[in-house]
Amino acid sequence: MDLSVVEPPLGTPADPTFGLDTFGDVALGPDGEPLPPAEAIRQVVAEAELADAVGLDFFGVGEHHRPDFAVSAPDVVLAAIAGRTRRIRLGTSVTVLSSDDPIRVFERFATLDAVSRGRAEITVGRGSFTESFPLFGLSLDDYERLFSEKLDLLAALLQEGPVSWQGSVRPPLEGVEVFPRTAAGLPTWVGVGGTPESVVRAAAYGLPLVIAVIGGSPEGFVPLVELYHRALDHYEQPTLPISMHSPGHVAATDELAREQMYPHHAAAFTRIGRERGWGPYTPEQFEQGAGPTGALFVGSPETVAQKIAWAMRTLGLSRFQLKYAVGTLPHEERLESIRLYGTRVVPRVRELLADPSSGAE
Repeated sequence: MDLSVVEPPLGTPADPTFGLDTFGDVALGPDGEPLPPAEAIRQVVAEAELADAVGLDFFGVGEHHRPDFAVSAPDVVLAAIAGRTRRIRLGTSVTVLSSDDPIRVFERFATLDAVSRGRAEITVGRGSFTESFPLFGLSLDDYERLFSEKLDLLAALLQEGPVSWQGSVRPPLEGVEVFPRTAAGLPTWVGVGGTPESVVRAAAYGLPLVIAVIGGSPEGFVPLVELYHRALDHYEQPTLPISMHSPGHVAATDELAREQMYPHHAAAFTRIGRERGWGPYTPEQFEQGAGPTGALFVGSPETVAQKIAWAMRTLGLSRFQLKYAVGTLPHEERLESIRLYGTRVVPRVRELLADPSSGAE
């Protein structure tokens, strides 16, 4: 398969959408101690309510199985959110498909689609954490095989007809039908962190792409976007949406946004780095990420809007997803960030993308 040809033009698709992502990060309480996980989950529901009220298009909840993130069952949290919102689309960021059962994933999110009146989505991925593998009795030696086979099965289930399937990770299926059916299909994205094979796999199944940009620069992901377009062409798939997930924080001024975000972001990345053999997170790393072409979308509404418009143009994005819950950042500061993002950042990004003279189209 030759995917080295065809140079697709990049540019912002018409009518982009804007969302938020959270992992249910456990914030600190007034006493400086981590909040109970139950309170962190209730905060996620309140944050989603505000996201709906300020007109955002998507709210994504990630799956983790560790103490710093409270949400291990995103579909349950999203069902609670569905009952308290009206229009915002609800999905995952991400569902760790490798350690889940594709049939149960489909059933749970088809159910969420019903209770939300057609607002459910899934983003599947291998996950950047691996705690779910030993938790559910799986071996990391099967990391790649588990995801590739389970994605193959899920792609078949998404057709919502009889499924016959055979692989090595579960017994074969012959003419199986899975319920409930959805009214208009279940949008499913593939989340990737930079692996070319995952990008090509998403294209092969005709599934849209979410690129997680948490380090470096969005510019560095241009080759993966180009690869995705070439792969879509190779597999004779239609043009599909591409989204980007990146961390950030919005406040009244650049200085305040940096002051609020830095200690929580640094603590989270230092903790994760200690687990993975990295050094402590530094102010220099933060400033590089917060710069004009970095991966952190932090600043005043105008600063963040300019950077999002640039990233959407650079990668030809249909959606941008701000990972707004940064470590132990307090709930009140998250709410203000959501309010500013929905009422000031997103309208300004739309203006920039619609104005050819802004350089964002």
